[in-house]
Amino acid sequence: MSLYLIGDVQGCDPALQRLLNEIAFSPSRDTIVLLGDLVNRGPDSAAVLRRVQGYGGSALSLLGNHDLHLLGVAHGARKAGRKDTLADLLAAPDSEAMLDWVRQQHMALHMQIGQGEKAGDLLMVHAGVLPQWTVGDTLVLAAEVESVLRGPALGDFLLTMYGNEPDEWRDTLTGNARLRAIVNALTRLRFCTADGVMEFEAKDSAATAPEGFMPWFDVPGRKTAKATVAFGHWSTLGWLSRPDLLSTDTGCVWGGCLSAVRIGATLDERELIQVKCEQAQKPGG
Repeated sequence: MSLYLIGDVQGCDPALQRLLNEIAFSPSRDTIVLLGDLVNRGPDSAAVLRRVQGYGGSALSLLGNHDLHLLGVAHGARKAGRKDTLADLLAAPDSEAMLDWVRQQHMALHMQIGQGEKAGDLLMVHAGVLPQWTVGDTLVLAAEVESVLRGPALGDFLLTMYGNEPDEWRDTLTGNARLRAIVNALTRLRFCTADGVMEFEAKDSAATAPEGFMPWFDVPGRKTAKATVAFGHWSTLGWLSRPDLLSTDTGCVWGGCLSAVRIGATLDERELIQVKCEQAQKPGG
């Protein structure tokens, strides 16, 4: 059995098929984890969802900002953007089944890799983790959002999901403000202050942090630093592998690569596999 983590597909089903062929993925033997943004901007989001659905429990998926946007558009809580490519999915005869599958997916996932002294925590999110959250905190807070996404209040929640406030975490947050802060951290975060105040405008590389901000993973004392956090979302950051991090969004939709990381018997054992992608959108679009 092999475990593969896959970066942002964004509707680029031909690239996903080539990548799965490259790694010789077998649903009876292997597990893939897609780190969010399965849909939008690429040419065939519906094909991506159908493909991943077809793998059953051999494919685990996180929800990214584009996947939540799909739910928002489908429920009338958000208008489709000029660069969105969701119309065919929403008009498909099986759209209801695909949307129901999306809402059942995860905001965060955790696995323990290895045994004994070599065992390590692998935490998977789409974008980032606030510095004051532990692995356990992250999973509990993610579950709060998952419960709403899967429940009868989904439509009402989507109407209040958007916005940049509150821009920092407080344990005393309640209601929609609490859920919005969790969603923003897990699906939109790139830069924050040392105290965990989030910044949502900058999308450039880690070296171009706005004044007073830094990449979320470089905050001193970050409580998930002893785990390995795998994420996507940040195409201008690209591939980054260090003991505490795996950054996997390598810009497939912009004409970059679609990346998979094979995790071996321990978290130190990593193999990068990539396929080149056709450009579906101009960079920065």
